[in-house]
Amino acid sequence: MSKKVFNEIKNLVTEARNPATFDIDSKSTLQILRLINAEDRKVPLAVEKQIPQIAKGVELIVQAIKKGGRLFYIGAGTSGRLGVLDAAECPPTFGTDPKMIRGIIAGGYKSLIRSREGVEDNSEAGGKDLKRAGLKKGDVLVGIAASKRTPYVLGALKYAKRIGTKTIFISCNPIKGLKVKPDVVISPLLGPEVLTGSTRMKAGTSQKLILNMLSTAAMIKIGKVYENLMIDLQAKSLKLKERSKRIIMQVTGVNYKQAEKYLGLSGGSVKTALVMILSNVDKREAEKRLKKAGGFVRKAVAEGFSLPQMEV
Repeated sequence: MSKKVFNEIKNLVTEARNPATFDIDSKSTLQILRLINAEDRKVPLAVEKQIPQIAKGVELIVQAIKKGGRLFYIGAGTSGRLGVLDAAECPPTFGTDPKMIRGIIAGGYKSLIRSREGVEDNSEAGGKDLKRAGLKKGDVLVGIAASKRTPYVLGALKYAKRIGTKTIFISCNPIKGLKVKPDVVISPLLGPEVLTGSTRMKAGTSQKLILNMLSTAAMIKIGKVYENLMIDLQAKSLKLKERSKRIIMQVTGVNYKQAEKYLGLSGGSVKTALVMILSNVDKREAEKRLKKAGGFVRKAVAEGFSLPQMEV
């Protein structure tokens, strides 16, 4: 079995030695940092080439969520942590239900804070974890594996395909010979890492960029954003409460006291407050319009309405 793994990884791009950093251990601190930075600059260019594939992934996610489905991320090690991180940041950023976007990492919660490398070798565990989490046909699964060969992730993708779930696969190696057929493959080719095999570096950075794009674009497409403002954020901290007021002020032109008033009248919903002000309606009517518009503020706001000067 060990020789099989050896043969699997020996030709992977992410396991190759980087000729630009052969003597990095003899460099000064500034030279080391410049080498790392030079390699990091390659990441967004590689991700850019994958935008058409990322767009396909976004559309799968949007279609699923609009029909009541959920988004699952699954990975091991760095890849798993990045998926969990993106899932954890969506509720405070976009006001999503924590159950809508889920992150699963090989080895469970303990693996988030302390590496447990061996858990990625269990090809059956990924499917079992997804079954335990309640993955269904109408959901979307994003498998994340820099090497493309992680047994835990491939097993998860196979399970998802078996039950009819749409799948997206993020890898940093050419996908030729992949034993599972995801619906969408996103594979930025970054070249060897600064430190051989250290995929927490360029590979991890590319995965973070891609996950940002998948979740952010999907949230925009389901009405969580107005202009370039996050209007479904959950104001559960002082900072977010003040940000909510600032958003209302920026969009509508009202002053601080007016923004505070309408945020209160709306029950703390920035979306509802915006429609109340821009369409000059009460909370009930604003909520009705938002529902009819599928949650999109642009569609809910009456066209041609000119915001009057309001006094509080």
